[in-house]
Amino acid sequence: MGFVKVVKNKSYFRRYQVKFRRRREGKTDFFARKRLVVQDKNKYNTPKYRMIVRLSNRDICCQIAYAKIEGDQIVCASYSHELPNYGIAVGLTNYAAAYCTGLLLARRLLHKFGMDQVYEGQVEVTGEEFNFFSSFFSSLAKTSARMCIGNTSWA
Repeated sequence: MGFVKVVKNKSYFRRYQVKFRRRREGKTDFFARKRLVVQDKNKYNTPKYRMIVRLSNRDICCQIAYAKIEGDQIVCASYSHELPNYGIAVGLTNYAAAYCTGLLLARRLLHKFGMDQVYEGQVEVTGEEFNFFSSFFSSLAKTSARMCIGNTSWA
């Protein structure tokens, strides 16, 4: 079998189709997103919420969103650069800041849906485990970061 040179000429590039912009930027995994946002057929028009966590070198962004045909709708969001307003001035990208950003998002979400009076949280600190079930359900959308145990996305 002889050597065949791959020719990438004008006709090759004329037919070349680029990937989606968010795929090229590495922001969206459309294979995973398609399976994450699909809703059961018997639930009709009920939104399926997902929590989106984005980590950068300077900031952490948490959002609650749901998919519509026109595009994703953001319900509420919180950022770690808002934490200095609540007394956390440094370390805005570490594990503790990720936890606080998620907690801020949860309190805003409960306030938006009018459930903040029902689910007040733990009023006095005792050190015991404190869980509420069936308050609000959302799936964690996988980020471009590796999703292993102990990652900041899980905080």
